[in-house]
Amino acid sequence: MSETEFASAPRTAAAPSYGAPAYPSYPQPAQGPQPMQAPAPYGAPVPGAVPAPPPSNAGWAVAAVVFFWPLAFAAFNHSSSVYPRWALGDYQGAQYASDRAKQLGKIALFVAVGLSVLFFILYGVIIAAAISGIEDSTSGY
Repeated sequence: MSETEFASAPRTAAAPSYGAPAYPSYPQPAQGPQPMQAPAPYGAPVPGAVPAPPPSNAGWAVAAVVFFWPLAFAAFNHSSSVYPRWALGDYQGAQYASDRAKQLGKIALFVAVGLSVLFFILYGVIIAAAISGIEDSTSGY
């Protein structure tokens, strides 16, 4: 057959069979018009969406090193476990680790402030005792 005869040849509606069974076409259910829904407000969670990972609060872990280093071990441990927990799908565990790292950093800051206040009070008492001791020794002539 030449190209012109092939192009003008009648075509059949049946597709060639390749040995695979033909799948029956099922009727599709009739769908009515969908009701209009208001768009979700900005920042509203979308159902089925993956939440953003919480912050690791590594800065608070560094603050724990600076202010009260014994708490820094736990703070860095929690800070470094935020992303792995989030990546495994443990969103609540990741949020807990983030919150705990922040909490430990704040506790370290408060302990450092408390120890500083106690140091200055003790230093003031020592200076007051030294001044009163000097006055007692010079007034004894």
